[in-house]
Amino acid sequence: MQHLTTADGARIAYDDIGSGRPLVLLHGLMAHHGFFHRQHPLAERFRLILVDLRGHGESRDGAGGGLAVETMAADIAALAEQLDLHDAIGIGWSLGAAILWHVLAGPASHRFAGAVVVDMTPRVRNGPDWELGLSPELCAARAAAIEQDFPSFAAAAARAIFAGPAAEADWAAAEFARNDPAAIGALWESLVEQDFRDALGRIEQPTLIVHGAHSHLYDGGTAEHLARALPRARAIRFDRSGHAPHIEQPELFNQAIADFAASLPRVRDPQTA
Repeated sequence: MQHLTTADGARIAYDDIGSGRPLVLLHGLMAHHGFFHRQHPLAERFRLILVDLRGHGESRDGAGGGLAVETMAADIAALAEQLDLHDAIGIGWSLGAAILWHVLAGPASHRFAGAVVVDMTPRVRNGPDWELGLSPELCAARAAAIEQDFPSFAAAAARAIFAGPAAEADWAAAEFARNDPAAIGALWESLVEQDFRDALGRIEQPTLIVHGAHSHLYDGGTAEHLARALPRARAIRFDRSGHAPHIEQPELFNQAIADFAASLPRVRDPQTA
């Protein structure tokens, strides 16, 4: 893997394979770039930038410590700058979508022509005016489980990303469990504090909303809300998937990405760049 060294000394690992329009793939909480291994066939038509987010996989946190969504978004913006990406499509799964929204609301936005949001909500923790995330009690219970029994939490979370029993669940559980519990706990707290509802209307990039019909986290109402709130968005449902359509129905997912990319005009001609 290649690496980006950030201003605070973090080492962000990434794979850069294939050629063509860049696809920047951002994984979910406790995962890593390997959770997109079934998207490798897209490298026949696209340039895939598969990132290990800070504190995950082969990436290491910087001197400050304490993972936060905003810091991870700054990492991705810096990587897009280092690689001089243009006309890219950001693909954010769960936590990765929250990071992508930060990037698209920031100065690196011009490097992205489109976005794909995979089973995510603009606000994780429900409140008096929001019911399309998770209850405050469940958010608190997850925080406690991370702190008190991380191996059990990792195993349960791995099972929950799939619509039902899956051959990949044991592998996912083992990969989730490799993470540092304290770092994941800090990141979870950062994630539940995020609220992108007001920012969505300012994201100009066309967006494909991918929803698993059997998601154990977010229901179809969340995808419908995003399709309405984002200025240029449409939703697609994967009928045999849970929280991870790119793993559970990879051929359909990959085709949806290719079709979405084909629908986007190029802002910059790669032949004259």
